[in-house]
Amino acid sequence: MTDKGIAAEIGERIRTLRLRKNLTQQQLADHVMLSLNSIKALEKGKGKMMTLITVLRELGALDSLDAFVPLPQISPLQLVKLKGKNRERATGKRGSQRSEGTSEW
Repeated sequence: MTDKGIAAEIGERIRTLRLRKNLTQQQLADHVMLSLNSIKALEKGKGKMMTLITVLRELGALDSLDAFVPLPQISPLQLVKLKGKNRERATGKRGSQRSEGTSEW
């Protein structure tokens, strides 16, 4: 499917959600305080991201974004690499050594 085809499909699904809630385009626009043209553009697959989020919230479908764009999971191997090494003891100052018999560092 092309990018335009995907956008059109998303718009059609928004339209279907709106109709299930028995809302006209104007009623939805009024509820979310957007213009009628914004709703029409969204349903044609030409809407803006913020319009999409606002409309999904109003239609009670914002939770479906988790299925649409799931959060990336970190694999156990990546987690180990990100964690790094844990220090087990202090090494003191490198390069400076104490003289024997003195208590100064």
